[in-house]
Amino acid sequence: MARKKIEPNISYDEERERYYVYMDYGVDEAGSRVRRYKTFPNLNAARKALKEFHAERAVSQSVTPRTLTLSDWLEYWMKEVIGPNRAATTLYGYRKIIENHLDPALGDVPLQKLTPRHLQGYYTALMRDKGLSPNTVRRHHDLLSAALHAAVRQDILLRSPTERVEPPKTTQPEIGYYGPSELKELYFLAQGTWLEVIVKLAGSLGLRREEICGLRWDCVDFQQRKIHICQARTAAGALIVEKETKTRSSTRVLYMTDDLYYVLKRERARQAENRLLLGPRWKDTGLVAVNRTGQPYSPNALSLAFTRFIQKHHLPKLTLHGLRHTFATVASAQGAPLFDIGKTLGHSTPSTTGRIYTHLLDYNHADTLDRVAQALK
Repeated sequence: MARKKIEPNISYDEERERYYVYMDYGVDEAGSRVRRYKTFPNLNAARKALKEFHAERAVSQSVTPRTLTLSDWLEYWMKEVIGPNRAATTLYGYRKIIENHLDPALGDVPLQKLTPRHLQGYYTALMRDKGLSPNTVRRHHDLLSAALHAAVRQDILLRSPTERVEPPKTTQPEIGYYGPSELKELYFLAQGTWLEVIVKLAGSLGLRREEICGLRWDCVDFQQRKIHICQARTAAGALIVEKETKTRSSTRVLYMTDDLYYVLKRERARQAENRLLLGPRWKDTGLVAVNRTGQPYSPNALSLAFTRFIQKHHLPKLTLHGLRHTFATVASAQGAPLFDIGKTLGHSTPSTTGRIYTHLLDYNHADTLDRVAQALK
C-alpha cells in the first residue's frame, strides 16, 4: 500500500508501520534539488525531527549534501582561502602535509562523511606506524582544524569533526645551549673563518638564522653602531623566499658591541676585496652572509656548516638555533631581565620568552630565594 500523507512533509506507510519525513535541502552545486527521507517509529518522533530540521534551516545551520572529498576541499582551501594570505613557507609546509599524509590516508573520504573517528585513527597511525612526534601530528591537526572550520563558515559542514577529537598533547622540546665558557671556546675556534660572523650574530645578538641570511649591509649602521633587523631570508623547499621578519616585534634595532663591530668591518672589507678581484663574476646582493663570490647562503646551508664545524672540533652538540638559546641563557646569567632578553630576541610578549626559556625562570627563581635567605640571616 502506498504511503499516505499525514501532515505536510510527513507520510505514513501502513505496511511497514513507519513514518516518513521529507526533508528538502535545496539545490546542490550542480543546481539539482536534493531531497532526503528519514523514517521514524511514531508520529511524535517524526514531528520532532521535522521541527528540528526546519529550525536548523531557519538559522542556516543545515547544509546541502555534496560530493566533495576531503582532497577536493583541501585543494580549494589552499588555493582560494589561504593561498592569498599566507607566506610561501607556510603554504609549502601545508602542501607537504597534504601531499605526503592527508591525501593518501583520507583524501578520498567525502568531506561531509568525515568523522572524528577518521581523524583519531589518522593521528594514531601517524605516531604508531610512521613514527611522527606528537608535536608534528599536532600541526596536522591544526591544519585540518583551520580547513574544516572554513568549510563550516561556507555552509558545507554543520560542524567540524576536529572539535570532537583528542589531538596529541604537545611537549616543549629540550633546548640545547652553551654556557659562557663553551661559547668563548666556540668564538675562539671560529675566529678568522667565514663562520665567525654567522656565529657571533647568533651568539651575541640571538638572531634567528633566517634573520642572519636576510641581513643587508644597508641595515648595518657602523656610525651609530646599530643593526636594524627588518627582514628575513628563508627556504620553502628549493625556493628561497625573502620576506619581512616573523612578527612586528621581530623588527628591532640592536646595539653593535665592539667585537661585532670589528667582525662586521672585517667581513665588509673581505667582500670588497673579492668584489675587486672577481669583477663581473661577483654577485652583488647587498647581503651580509655571502660566500667568496657574493652568492648568499641558504638557511639550511648555514645550519649544516655549523653542525659540521661543531663535530670537527669535538664541541658539545649544538644547533645553529641553539646559539639563540645560548644568548638568552648567558644574558640571564649576567642579570639581564627576562623582559629585556625577550625584546632583544624579538618576542611579542614576555610570556613568550618565559614559555620558551623555562630554565631561565628556574635560575631567576633560585636567585630570588637565595637573596631572601641572605636578607634573613
